[in-house]
Amino acid sequence: MKRLFNVKCVMFNVVLLYTLHFTHYTVCYAAPCYGTKLPEKNKIFLGVQTHSIFKRYLIAEEGKLRSWQDFLLLSYGVFDWLSLDLKGGAGYIKEHPIGSDELDYPSSFAGGYGFRLKFYETQRIKAVFGFQHISVHPRAINVGSTKHKAVLDDWQFSLLCSYDFKKIVPYLGLRWSRIDYIHWQDESRKRVKSDRTKSAGLIAGFDLPITKNLWLNLEGNFLDSQALAASLNYSF
Repeated sequence: MKRLFNVKCVMFNVVLLYTLHFTHYTVCYAAPCYGTKLPEKNKIFLGVQTHSIFKRYLIAEEGKLRSWQDFLLLSYGVFDWLSLDLKGGAGYIKEHPIGSDELDYPSSFAGGYGFRLKFYETQRIKAVFGFQHISVHPRAINVGSTKHKAVLDDWQFSLLCSYDFKKIVPYLGLRWSRIDYIHWQDESRKRVKSDRTKSAGLIAGFDLPITKNLWLNLEGNFLDSQALAASLNYSF
């Protein structure tokens, strides 16, 4: 048991050092977490999720964007304390530059990946560190004679802590996030980053057990963005 704890500590320190190095050079990275409930070793969680970004500010005069995404979720327990998270589905982007009409990109492919690392647990309290990334590739649009194409890259590192009240498991956390809006106007490509002064955010959510293997997850993001995610999950 002591050896396992030491292994987890080493892995957490490596991931944390990588995170600090990464954020030092890129300033930040946002996507929904999955909460603090991890599958046991060799077990699988399957789910369906809806994620809505109501508002995320971009740098300078680039304005703000919105997005709606629907996913199928799969989480696999590599160990009891390490989960790999995958998702696939569809999503759209709406980007509104200052002084210009909104660009509305219709839904198409969206996917994501990440991991969660449980580094502290008692009978009721659990703490989880995670990384999540989502990429949304909506269909291109034409405005007059100009073709517009876009990709949304959505990243986050998070630290969550939950308390098990049996009938509900609420959690709170912090995250460091970034959204990149990659925009093609005909053949001209431009990468626009989210507002760097709004990189740190708060996470609040809960898991609501429905049956022994079925539960609902609801999560909100604040400060860095205004977003809400909801999922229905089943444990195998």
